[in-house]
Amino acid sequence: MTVIDPETQAGWAPENEEEGDVDMPLSTRLSIADTLTLGNAICGFMAVYFTTTGVLIPHLTGMDDGGMARHSAAMAVILMLLASVFDLFDGLVARKLRASAMGAELDNLSDLISFGLAPAYFVVTWGMVAQDANQQVSVVAAVVVLLAVVLRLARFSCVPMRDGIFQGMPGPFGALTVVAIVLLELPFLPTLLAIIGVAWLMVSRVEYPKPRGRLAVAMLGWIVLSMGMLAAWALDAPAGQRLLQTGCALQIVLGAMIPLFATARRVNTFRDNRREARAAQLP
Repeated sequence: MTVIDPETQAGWAPENEEEGDVDMPLSTRLSIADTLTLGNAICGFMAVYFTTTGVLIPHLTGMDDGGMARHSAAMAVILMLLASVFDLFDGLVARKLRASAMGAELDNLSDLISFGLAPAYFVVTWGMVAQDANQQVSVVAAVVVLLAVVLRLARFSCVPMRDGIFQGMPGPFGALTVVAIVLLELPFLPTLLAIIGVAWLMVSRVEYPKPRGRLAVAMLGWIVLSMGMLAAWALDAPAGQRLLQTGCALQIVLGAMIPLFATARRVNTFRDNRREARAAQLP
């Protein structure tokens, strides 16, 4: 639009008037991968919403009848699982199709919401509603989880990694493991120590494989199966509680076994290299 100065009657227009109505630059256009990333952020926010309205507020107002809390807690975790699906597919789509210049920043911000804020808030809520939990200590554990995700995302942005490898437990896997620990309803101290252990794994230098190919398919299958177990638990289906406990236990076992396998692989690689070096030194 041209602006007229009433005193000089001179017209002011952009330097390139012909380009004044062109579309936004390519670097700021959302790609299909970016849309999936925004879906990740929405799921993280809605997980916080369901945790607040269905678990925390009924507990604070004395209206908790158990069923609503179970349904809302399951819905919150299902949304975190759905966020991990979006996180899985936005990377795959970005590699296959065009990715915008905002992709990496959007991904980090969305991951912070879904796999940092949402599980940390879940831990805080657990500390307030669980009978044997300590609210102040659970807040500290939640802060540790949140900071672990923040540090992990910052390191991922500025430290180059080997292709196909994550350094430290991936955010989605760590968030779901933290939630599984809470849902397993162990005594307070073991739960607290396990949560802090997962936070440490997220900022550790333990190598985790990126979900590609068959591993991505297996991860997607596990997510769908986990959603089914959560739905059975929320609907109070027969053996629903046992299914939930089994799924949470498997998630925790996977979180513990992968670092052991990674460490064993590094030790074996180190031994093989030393053996080859000694063999090369022999006459």
